[in-house]
Amino acid sequence: MDSPSNLNLAVVGAGPVGLTLALHAAQALPDARVSLFDARPVDKDVSGDPRTLAMSLGSVQILQRLQAWRAEAAQRIFEVHVSQQAPSLPALLGGWIGEPEVRIRAFDEAVPMLGAVLSYGAIVAPLQAAWTDAASREPQRLASRFGTPVSALKPMAGGVEIDAGIAERFDLAVIAEGGVFSDQVRKTVAHDYRQTAWVGTVALATPRPGVAYERFTRQGPAALLPLPDGRAGLVWCVNSADDPVAGLDDVQRLAVLNTVFHPEVGRLVEVSALKRFALGLNAERTLTDGRTVRIGNAAQTLHPVAGQGLNLGLRDAFELVRALARSPDVDAVLRRLEWKRGPDRWAMIAATDFLARSFTWQLPGAGAARGLGMAALQKLRPVKSALARQMMFGSR
Repeated sequence: MDSPSNLNLAVVGAGPVGLTLALHAAQALPDARVSLFDARPVDKDVSGDPRTLAMSLGSVQILQRLQAWRAEAAQRIFEVHVSQQAPSLPALLGGWIGEPEVRIRAFDEAVPMLGAVLSYGAIVAPLQAAWTDAASREPQRLASRFGTPVSALKPMAGGVEIDAGIAERFDLAVIAEGGVFSDQVRKTVAHDYRQTAWVGTVALATPRPGVAYERFTRQGPAALLPLPDGRAGLVWCVNSADDPVAGLDDVQRLAVLNTVFHPEVGRLVEVSALKRFALGLNAERTLTDGRTVRIGNAAQTLHPVAGQGLNLGLRDAFELVRALARSPDVDAVLRRLEWKRGPDRWAMIAATDFLARSFTWQLPGAGAARGLGMAALQKLRPVKSALARQMMFGSR
């Protein structure tokens, strides 16, 4: 039995989830040895990475606890507005219910914000700086292994052997290096949605700071995430087999985008170059395998329809370290991790999978049924509040 006081822990992957876990372990397990591996050189500047990520309030609180939160780089989200593109319920029900929409407001939930939007660099750079500072203060127990790709992991009795140029034994290995769906080896729960996400930024004529928009269209969901400079991060999901975006230039894309979103958004006046990503579900049935744990995208890659992939990974990281700090029995911690994280993990996997698949259904009235559900959710305030809490904090 290894106790957290002498635990030798390896973290593979120095993205947001891996860095969060390593930094939390350094703070919460003061006698444990922690080694952080990543193929990326330590001097590679990640602060300018512009990829846009949405963080829930729970994720913001995790970074605040780790003193790795930079409020000045974040755009707080005070309202989320979800709607469905016509034709929808008005045409079917005589207009008595109006266009289906759901509005979730921080004020209604008595919280300072629902979450925040940051660039990838604005999340990773402070985490890496905090970890590097901690490692420089305690080099005898905290090891930064940047520029050191892990080539193999081998299970062994009471631990894991990691090959990163030389073979080393660790009591526990946490894999937080996931990648994107198109590059991943398929896991036990996998489904190709045959959708493409086009990702970039847009400029709005009349931006509403702090408001995030999601629009359900026949092709798939499209989202605008508010950014601090009055722009918005764009995630535009379409059918890969009949992609309406690929053949368009920027002017044409802007014209189409101005027909997609709710009128409240106003006019989009500029769109950046867009990058495309294939979308699918790729998940492990279990987080643990012996003394190896997978978290974040290494455990589950989700459709971005609810923007919850990063948040789920951060909760995985936080709960694992908290459990290790509470119990001296590592194997018992790993057994409990499965059932403790299961409800949150599988509820999020099921919800995003259901929504993603709903855009591929050819059943008559599928869109109208989704719209009816949205309209009902807006009216049922306790249910809407419960959903908001789930998005902010996960299943507790």
